[in-house]
Amino acid sequence: MNYVSVENLTKSYGIKVLFKNISFHVNEGDKIAIVAKNGSGKSTLLKILMGKEIADSGTVVINKDIQVVLFDQEIDFDSDLTIDEFMMTLDSAPIQALKNYHKSLLSTDYDFIEKALAEMEIHKAWDLENDMKQILSQLKITDLEAKMGTLSGGQIKRVALAKLLTETRAEHRHTLLIMDEPTNHLDVEMVEWLENYLSKAKITLLLVTHDRYFLDAVCDIIWEMEDQNLYFHNGSYATYLENKMIREDNMNSTIDKANNLYRKELEWMRRQPKARTTKSKSRIDSFYETEKVAKTDTRKQGLELDFEMKRLGNKILELKHIDKSFGNKLLLKDFSYQFQRGEKVGIVGKNGAGKSTLLNIIQGLEKADNGEIETGETISFGYFSQKGLTYKEDERVIDFIKEIAEYYPLANGKSLSASQFLRLFLFDDQTQYSPISKLSGGEKRRLHLMYILYQNPNFLIFDEPTNDLDLPTLTVLEIFLQMFQGSLIIVSHDRYFMDRIVDHILAFEGEGKIRDFIGNFSEYRENQKLEEKNPKAAVIEQKVETPTPAPVSKPQTSKRKLSFKEQRELETIEKEMPELEIQRAKILDQLNNEADYEKISKLSADLEAISGKLENHEMRWLELQEE
Repeated sequence: MNYVSVENLTKSYGIKVLFKNISFHVNEGDKIAIVAKNGSGKSTLLKILMGKEIADSGTVVINKDIQVVLFDQEIDFDSDLTIDEFMMTLDSAPIQALKNYHKSLLSTDYDFIEKALAEMEIHKAWDLENDMKQILSQLKITDLEAKMGTLSGGQIKRVALAKLLTETRAEHRHTLLIMDEPTNHLDVEMVEWLENYLSKAKITLLLVTHDRYFLDAVCDIIWEMEDQNLYFHNGSYATYLENKMIREDNMNSTIDKANNLYRKELEWMRRQPKARTTKSKSRIDSFYETEKVAKTDTRKQGLELDFEMKRLGNKILELKHIDKSFGNKLLLKDFSYQFQRGEKVGIVGKNGAGKSTLLNIIQGLEKADNGEIETGETISFGYFSQKGLTYKEDERVIDFIKEIAEYYPLANGKSLSASQFLRLFLFDDQTQYSPISKLSGGEKRRLHLMYILYQNPNFLIFDEPTNDLDLPTLTVLEIFLQMFQGSLIIVSHDRYFMDRIVDHILAFEGEGKIRDFIGNFSEYRENQKLEEKNPKAAVIEQKVETPTPAPVSKPQTSKRKLSFKEQRELETIEKEMPELEIQRAKILDQLNNEADYEKISKLSADLEAISGKLENHEMRWLELQEE
């Protein structure tokens, strides 16, 4: 069954064309993810399908037998309503039947009671209340009398999600469910629940998300919006990346051929007299088409590897016996940790567990109840918070960045201009000279991120950096952070992002308890699930404490036993070293057979990154063996 048919759709804002003459169809059972850079028109396309925006040209045909339901990033609600009242504001016949039925229980009007019972039968609303309560319970919403205005951002998101899923059950019609970044502000447990629900549900789905694990689990079709066009990919996120690379390689080949032809035709154009024959006019038209292709810019500027980071001293950051509570809620209890040079730590836990509070305490933005914090003299923090960007009215993007500095230093003595750095983070020349107020929400988020990095800190603290960022920007950010030589703390619910960046987890598990886990995020979740199923089989809890160095004494011949944390670290290193060797060999083989300069630069960067990691692993392995 066809749900939606779109033909030759075009939409512009001023001189900026979002998409031009795109066509597509949505059929029953399709589960589609839309991937694009922020500002490409993803949200605009969704609004056109919802009838909230009007296209410049083209046709949109929605099957009259389906309902279209949107789960938007911005959630509208009345702060004075209770959760129960908010849920009952659903605009559907079954919900209205249920409300009338509840009223009839307090009525003595037999005609009204009879009519209410008939409506319950007609709209099959008897099971709806149970469905609603079940969904609320699964999303950990228990206090239905709580006011909407008292809820946290994550709780509001879950209640809105419960309302949406109830609506799709309430209407016994075909439904197209449109979801714009549904995982933002949800903790990992809720993301996994939603992922499982959507992957199993027999629904038709159009989804915008930056969560790549979520995308792969739920969707099997990817639409890519780029350069005003729409490209279609069947399969996983990895398949999409492969198809995209092939398309760009083909395009580059076409441009090279067009360049060769363009040079020859340009000579002919210069030799031609002013009088033109019909034949020469045809050739002239062809010349301009060739010129257009030849001047197409498909260059993907890669990040440089030699950033000059501010020097880190011997002392980085040490927390000693930190306590923190809010009223009766205990967040941190006797927490001690010593951060090392170049350490990349991921912090995870449920919303409200105290993750952001710890980040504020580290930076002196909030005081601990007890304990001591020692920060190295050379430490320069870069803090990317969940708060929005602050800027002057009508200030241009390029001027906003230049307020920090005209140039970003590189270790080889060279530098990148503010404009070049902006291009690295996918701001083209036109956008750079646009007012910040004209940027999309995602583009402002990207600019905020770039603003932090451009200040060249040596200790980065990121609080949910992936929310509202598009996948191309996430890829750029991941490359940057993998190369970053300073210390890094990331709070994030994005599992894919965490797995790529960190190999050490601090997990907030409630009641002030923080677990120190050596491994990536997926490994931590697997261990956590194993504990839930079989506590006896769980890994022994690791105490979050860095031992105080012992006084210098005479060398001892006997070796001490490795701690549990060190043993886990040694096992991880021994597992990863052969894998890194294989990766290194593959890159060397590719370099030997590659002629394209840009690809050679990218491969060289990858080789340096892997070689550096391998060298660090080898040094640490020797240290642990000597212990």
